[in-house]
Amino acid sequence: MAKNSDDSMEMLPEYEFDYSKAKPNRFTKECAITVTIEPDITQVFNTSEAVNKALRAILTAIPYSKA
Repeated sequence: MAKNSDDSMEMLPEYEFDYSKAKPNRFTKECAITVTIEPDITQVFNTSEAVNKALRAILTAIPYSKA
């Protein structure tokens, strides 16, 4: 059995994925999303709970309607 060389571990320049066979990730909640926060913001809001609390406070000041 041949060992993997460094060349075999490199990404090819292009991959073609058949997304028609894609399935939802069964390990995550359906409503969960990922948001990238800048490092200076994470110094103040270092947990998802802290971010959600701040966003909910902002939302109380913004009039919006559910569509």
